[in-house]
Amino acid sequence: MTTVIKLAEHDTIAVAMRPLQAGTTVAVSEANVTLWSDIPQGHKFALVHIPKGGAVIKNGHVIATATEAIRAGDWVHEHNTELPSVVDTVATVAGLNRALSSDRHGQETKQDCYLGYKRKSGRSGTRNVVLVVSTVNCSATVTQAIVRQIRQSGIAEQFPSLDAIVPVTHSVGCGMGKADVQRLQHTLRGYITHPNVVGVLLVGLGCEMTGIDVILDNYQPSAVLRKLNIQKAGGTGATIRKGIELVREIAAEVGTLHRENCPVSDLMLALQCGGSDGLSGITANPALGKASDLLVECGGTSILAETPEIYGAESLLLGRAVSGHVKDALRAKIAWWEEYVRLRGGEINNNPAPGNKAGGLTNIVEKSLGAVAKGGMSPLSGVLDYAQKPQCPGFYFMDSPGYDPCSCTGQIAAGATLIGFTTGRGSAFGSAIVPCLKLSTNSELYEAMPEDIDINCGDIAQGITSIEAKGEQIYQAMIAVASGKQTWSEVWGYGDEEFVPWCTGAVM
Repeated sequence: MTTVIKLAEHDTIAVAMRPLQAGTTVAVSEANVTLWSDIPQGHKFALVHIPKGGAVIKNGHVIATATEAIRAGDWVHEHNTELPSVVDTVATVAGLNRALSSDRHGQETKQDCYLGYKRKSGRSGTRNVVLVVSTVNCSATVTQAIVRQIRQSGIAEQFPSLDAIVPVTHSVGCGMGKADVQRLQHTLRGYITHPNVVGVLLVGLGCEMTGIDVILDNYQPSAVLRKLNIQKAGGTGATIRKGIELVREIAAEVGTLHRENCPVSDLMLALQCGGSDGLSGITANPALGKASDLLVECGGTSILAETPEIYGAESLLLGRAVSGHVKDALRAKIAWWEEYVRLRGGEINNNPAPGNKAGGLTNIVEKSLGAVAKGGMSPLSGVLDYAQKPQCPGFYFMDSPGYDPCSCTGQIAAGATLIGFTTGRGSAFGSAIVPCLKLSTNSELYEAMPEDIDINCGDIAQGITSIEAKGEQIYQAMIAVASGKQTWSEVWGYGDEEFVPWCTGAVM
């Protein structure tokens, strides 16, 4: 089993792949280093003496500056480092791939079809879902009541090809600035026109800013559509009763569809991570990046998101941009976020979260380097606004917050039909609309939460498998899930509370 790993030749630190006790002597490259303190799994220790002000280098990148002299064998974390004044992100994740990969023999085999549902729009879906959508918070309770009673009635079980009847509710829809209203409307349109959605019941109050007619203006979904207005329907009880009737009608109309061969190029993968740890950028993230590359090679699409969580590592994406226009677009998003948080008295580098730090991540630069690894090595085809649909296949970056449910809401609205979600701490997330494949960064998490994690990537850290082999395993699992295999988050019914649209302005 691999005990420690040094990711690049000139690194001044190594990462513990399992917990190490003080006094342990470990062999790294051609040197032996004795540890001065306990080093938790995923955390870093110095390989050489690092003077005060010296560079802490991981995977060929300056990730921090020492705030005090650090001895070889010292634990390196937030207590003795600070953000570097200049972030060196010249290297790529190729060095990481070389550090953890074994030689491969033979030709890669990639499926070019999956069993999906063909749509009139020309795309195909991985699930058949009926949505009951509240246009405003005022209709959220009625929306939830309709779905709750529908589920209790067992209507969905009468139609085997109907995967779920899902409420889409939120806390906004009025009292918003123009930009937030438009973004919410755009996000809702993305959901009701999603290739996984075969039926929609829109439930409004009747006087909201995000009214039904406004949402549907110039956006006619291919899904079976019904509409309800609480004020016109006769109030809460009457609307719930009418809503149940309408959902029954929709289910009867769409519940007999069948899966058939669809091109893998139809698939769109949302790349997400939550509850990251010190192994995220070493195991699950680059393995998911490999799967993303395989999908893009087959003509599919993948979307990386969470702008605050690529901060400090954006040059890795800029170096892969297909044009100067794409580079300028990404730089503009970074600049917007810097100004956005400055005006609110914050800092874009206030990450990582407490759980990330406990898992071994010291600062936003280190976290961002790992987060970018989810994007593999494919060329960056474009930069998307929140919930914006890509116009062509390829690898894209979407501007979004780093908050997972909000970021993923934007990716789903853009048309993502699969989610790849890595976690080192056990983030509890899932979507009832789009299947979410959960990937653990370490084997301990996989063993602790076996009914939440779909694939363990911790065996990369154990030296059992390679990034390439794990990436192919994830890719094959994506095909199986797209073809109907349930993920654990689907088994447990995640998704009723995970619609979190992005609002940037004041609530008025």
